[in-house]
Amino acid sequence: MVVAGATVDVPAATRFMMPPSSSPWLVAHRGASAYAPEHTIAAYTLALEQGADYVEQDLTLTRDGVLVCLHDDTLERTTDVETRFPDRAVAETGAGGSPVKRWYANDFTLAELKTLDAGSWFDARFAGERVPTFEEAIALVKGRAGIFPELKSPARLNARGVDVEQAVAAVLAKHGLIDAQVKGRPAVYLQSFEEKSVRRLATLLPAVPRALLIGAKDAARWLTADGLREAKTFATAIGPARALIEARPAVVAEAHAAGLAVVPYTFRAARDAAAPARDAVRDEMRRFIAERGVDGLFTDNPDLFPR
Repeated sequence: MVVAGATVDVPAATRFMMPPSSSPWLVAHRGASAYAPEHTIAAYTLALEQGADYVEQDLTLTRDGVLVCLHDDTLERTTDVETRFPDRAVAETGAGGSPVKRWYANDFTLAELKTLDAGSWFDARFAGERVPTFEEAIALVKGRAGIFPELKSPARLNARGVDVEQAVAAVLAKHGLIDAQVKGRPAVYLQSFEEKSVRRLATLLPAVPRALLIGAKDAARWLTADGLREAKTFATAIGPARALIEARPAVVAEAHAAGLAVVPYTFRAARDAAAPARDAVRDEMRRFIAERGVDGLFTDNPDLFPR
């Protein structure tokens, strides 16, 4: 297999689960995002300090083709782009027909993104935090924990002529992560809500495990015996919203029977939550692990994960 000029040997088998483990996987959702601004070096560093098994990066591409860590397609929620680049917005129609302005990350170069403050929106203490590149995140996390990248809106990027799947494959190959392990687990687990993207990743990176994320609108499609069997042909795990498992706990055993791991999202307590609320989140995670039998879970609060 050739990825971006690098020859990578992969096993013939294209589907595998995590190796057996007595402990489930803690995925730090956008880093330790309850306590630091999501997808910043501060959030990733704290996630490592709080014992994350995996640190999640949401990925998109800049105008000049660099993968960066950002949850939204646009920049206005988590940066000061509106102040720094007031004339670069795209005018669109929002809910109810009202006009809105949006600053799409893919319209900006990396150099431009690096001028943005990605921390002050969360707390003044984090003023000056920057949007990290995927490679910066890898440099921080590699060898200390795994990475759990999510491809954000790949179909929208593909429609713009951007091959985000190939870009991810190239970076993983460059950093020797395609068949790497960390602490006995695969060093990388890829994910997306979009079936087509996960299928393409299965072709490009058959040695890298992949999760199909599932929200409420797609539950009827995938959380059935037939849907789970089909998902197994291109994914190694499903990532359902936790409410979907609460509504039908049997889906965990059904997914396991189909050969899929189950990693629900997202368990969170506000950063200023009182002790009872924090205890409730910890207890909920413990219940999903002990009673529901999930293989891992996403949380904004790595420090609350039950060990």
